[in-house]
Amino acid sequence: MRTLIALIACSIVAATASAADPGITPSAKNSAPKPIESIRPHAAGAASAGSASASASVPEKSGPPVRASAMSERAREEQAEADLSAKIAARLAIMRANQAARVAQQAKAKKAAAAAAAVVAAAPKVYSNHWSYEGENGPANWGRINPEWAKCGIGNRQSPIDIRDGMKVDLEQITFDYKPSSFNVTDNGHTVQVMVSGGNFITVANRMYELIQFHFHRPSEERINGKGYEMVVHLVHKDAEGHLAVLALLLERGKPQPTIQTVWNNLPLEKFDTMAPSIVLDPMDLIPARRDYYTYMGSLTTPPCSEGVLWLVMKEPVQASPAQMALFSRLYPLNARPVQPSSGRIVKESN
Repeated sequence: MRTLIALIACSIVAATASAADPGITPSAKNSAPKPIESIRPHAAGAASAGSASASASVPEKSGPPVRASAMSERAREEQAEADLSAKIAARLAIMRANQAARVAQQAKAKKAAAAAAAVVAAAPKVYSNHWSYEGENGPANWGRINPEWAKCGIGNRQSPIDIRDGMKVDLEQITFDYKPSSFNVTDNGHTVQVMVSGGNFITVANRMYELIQFHFHRPSEERINGKGYEMVVHLVHKDAEGHLAVLALLLERGKPQPTIQTVWNNLPLEKFDTMAPSIVLDPMDLIPARRDYYTYMGSLTTPPCSEGVLWLVMKEPVQASPAQMALFSRLYPLNARPVQPSSGRIVKESN
């Protein structure tokens, strides 16, 4: 395009120069033309001038400066992107380092916790053996005081129960083989307990049980058709295989009971002390004349509340004097476990 414009400009300049040349007059029109060589330099100069004039009047696009400017802007953008990428990479590096530090710290804390747990697990377990009949250590919480006493809370054959709707059957009579025996008396902090020397037995359902000890509760733990009694004596027996049988004697007010009086006469002066008198007592003196009884499977009524205990509850109460009962109430006004659910257990009753 520039070449075409330059040629047009040269033609115009040449034409103008020819028309204005003073050396050419009308009289000389018919003279021979000048040689071309003499005209070309002038025309070339005119073309050069015309080209310059055309360049001045027709502006051209500046190619190289525009490309330089674009390249400069692109370089700045690329540098900005590089700087941003560097900042992001640095920030990510810091975040990864912090995360690694946190992971290491957590691992260290877990390791320390595991070590502490191992030390605790290796340490011997020490549980409370203290229980009572009231307050935080009362019967409702026995099963939580010591894991070995869990049956107190979750057992389904617990004692005592309210004995109702017994199945009347021909129960085998209990055979008693008691004799005068040496004994000792302990106030164990829960009751008055009498340990009896060996050689005293009962036989029931073709199984023989030896009397180990007897103790007292106030009021009676057992109920008969909803009726309670002022006190009860529990005679604890064990057979050769370790099975327990507990004979319950309900106490009602009446005449003095000789065996109970012998025990009261030998009470220790302090709790947790034991008296070992030189006299003997005969457990047979506690047994009522009428031998009918109720029987069911239950548990101990104190911790650990072990189940699988054969219970024998005599129907006929034993009499004790008001003074004898009052003496025990001064020591233990309340030491009876509440009645437990029967849970559908079978209770047999003598005809």
